[in-house]
Formats: sequence, structure tokens, C-alpha cells
Amino acid sequence: MTMRTVFGAGIAVALMSLTVGVAPLYAMPEKLAPVLASAQRAPENKARDAARHPGDSLQFWGLKPGLTVVEISPGGGYWSEILAPYAKQTGGSYIAAFGRPDQTLPAKFADKAVYGDIKYTVFSKDSGALVPAGSADLVLTARNIHNWLWTPGMAEKAMADFHAALKPGGILAVEEHRADPRPQKGNADDGYVAPGPWIARAERGGLRVEARPAPPPTARGTRDHPGGVCPLPPVRRRARQARPADPNFNRAKYDAIGESDRMTLRFRKPG
Repeated sequence: MTMRTVFGAGIAVALMSLTVGVAPLYAMPEKLAPVLASAQRAPENKARDAARHPGDSLQFWGLKPGLTVVEISPGGGYWSEILAPYAKQTGGSYIAAFGRPDQTLPAKFADKAVYGDIKYTVFSKDSGALVPAGSADLVLTARNIHNWLWTPGMAEKAMADFHAALKPGGILAVEEHRADPRPQKGNADDGYVAPGPWIARAERGGLRVEARPAPPPTARGTRDHPGGVCPLPPVRRRARQARPADPNFNRAKYDAIGESDRMTLRFRKPG
């Protein structure tokens, strides 16, 4: 058993490797450091690295040259800014999965000289196969699970889609707001997900957990904010339904807390 400590949102997150017969995947991926430091990354995304620790996370998930990586719901492209150039430089492939076929990453990602030939696929409650069966080395989902728990059957479909997409031995990489040490509230309407039930669901879907988080000590990051994770940066909104933003909402308290504590998990498709 090995342990690596990753610091996120000012909170120590212990990741215990439970892998049997699999070497720890903690070596810095070849050619990753220059991508993390490159000028093509937006300054506001680089500023979030102190909370999200992309280098540590990608080491932990086992990124390496030449992989086919599928990112689920990449939003504005925090991870895309790293994964797409990395795939281009190392002979890999980066595929972005959005909820509708007309959705794409922001316009700058069309620059193939920087980001390579980004491919797109659809992931939704009604979508078909993400990619050809058994063609993905790594599927990444970052802070999406809580949204799926609000839609009956969506979490189970996600597990089936990811299992089908992955090669034998492929990795499902998970980043999510963590409910522990307090229980998850209902269907995680506040955004905070308990690791245990999610791990059990993934394993029922045929994936094997290789590392799980130990309950972290909490510093500033309590989990009892009105509006759940929404008031915290980078969303900074009073509540999930608060659109447009409330101009009278005082964000100073939540900006001082910083981003939510997260769980960082690694699953493997047997084979």
C-alpha cells in the first residue's frame, strides 16, 4: 500500500493506492511540465492550478505519451488546454465529449498548430457510444458526477459508456466535490458527492477502484454553504438556479474560502 498526498483548495487530500499487482503511476509524465507552463494556457486557468493541481492529478491518473484521452463535459477548457497540446506533442489523441453535437470548445481550440486535431463526441442521457468500443486509454470526468445524480439512470449510463469506451487496462479518472466527512445530501443537490456510493456504482459497472481518498482535515473548506458549491470560486453564484447572477450577492466570504475540497479517484477496466 502506498500513499501520496495532494494539496487542493488549501486542504490536504490523502490518496491511498489500493492497487494489487499494479505499479504506482506517480512519475511525472514525459513532456507534461512544459505544457503546464506554456503561454497558451489562459492566465485565469493557471491561477486555478493552486487549487486543482493538474500535474499531480495527471501523474496520479497515469497520463503518458501517445494515449487516446476522452474528456467528459470539458466546459471552457481547463483540462483541454493541457490535454490537447499534450496529445499533439506526444502522438496521442484528445476527444471532447459535450452534451449536444453542436457544442465545441472555445474558438481558440481550432488552432491545430497548438491544440492538434481535436475530435468531438456526444455524451448525454440519450447518446450512443462515446467512441469505438475499447479505443480509449483514459476517460476523464472532472466535477460532473453531481450533475448526473440529479437525472435518474444517468450515473449508470455513464459507467456503462465509460466501460465500453475504455481499452482493457484503461483508466477512468475522476475529480469531484467531496461530501466526506459529512454524509451526502440526497442526490448531491448541493454539489458534494460521497465517494463510497460512487465507488460502489463504478465497480458495479465493471470498473475496479485503484485508489480512494482518506477523509481530509478541513481548514477553511466547510460543506454547509447556502447554495452548496455554487458560491465558491470559480462559479461564484448564490445558488445553482441563480441566473442571472445576483448583483447583491457578497462573494468575499466565499472567495476567501477558495475552491471546494475534491476527491481524486482512479479506476481501471480489468483486462
